[in-house]
Amino acid sequence: MTTADAHGVRDPELPGRLLAAERDVLIPLLRGRPEKDFAVRTCCPGWTVRHVLAHCSTALSRVVEGRYEEGVFSPETNDRDIAERADWSVAEVIDELERGMTDAGPVIAKSGGALDGVGLGEWVHAGDVREAWGEPGAYGGAQVGLALDLLAWISRERGLLALHADLDDVDEPLLLGAPSGERPPARYLGDATTLVRLYAGRPLTGTRYELAGATEAELNLYG
Repeated sequence: MTTADAHGVRDPELPGRLLAAERDVLIPLLRGRPEKDFAVRTCCPGWTVRHVLAHCSTALSRVVEGRYEEGVFSPETNDRDIAERADWSVAEVIDELERGMTDAGPVIAKSGGALDGVGLGEWVHAGDVREAWGEPGAYGGAQVGLALDLLAWISRERGLLALHADLDDVDEPLLLGAPSGERPPARYLGDATTLVRLYAGRPLTGTRYELAGATEAELNLYG
């Protein structure tokens, strides 16, 4: 975990670092797949891999261009943005995504935390793509440490239920959410990837974990 996160202070560069690190592994993966693979369905209802990537590229373009007024990431807006790219080639969508993952970090850093969730959401959607394709590292991999740091900060800022996570694959325990004094922190035992799935509302089929003092719904960032 980062020192900044350990002391409950926002690290403004963290979302950009996560995006850049993910860009360096995701973009080559995307460019190496045949076009038919982008029609594969993902866990996002109604969305193929292409739809997910078009949503991600648009969201980042909006951030970079300063077009992220309140409500801009609503389901209706997301669907409209995807439809506007229906005539784009897959390569054009990937090009826009790469530019966004490169350029959005400084804008997010200056947002005072308002756009930090975009950085985490892009990384989660990269996991959606990997899972749809049966690729390793969905919701985990080399960037999971950065993602967990960002998740801890965002869950705290949004006032989610406090949770103490003892992770099988991370040396230090992790505190997520915001302690309220009204109830003790919930406890999680399991791996980091499953923890991300819980907070991102992703499928838990085949996972093993223990959760005490909270329901799955209370942990969902997007619920």
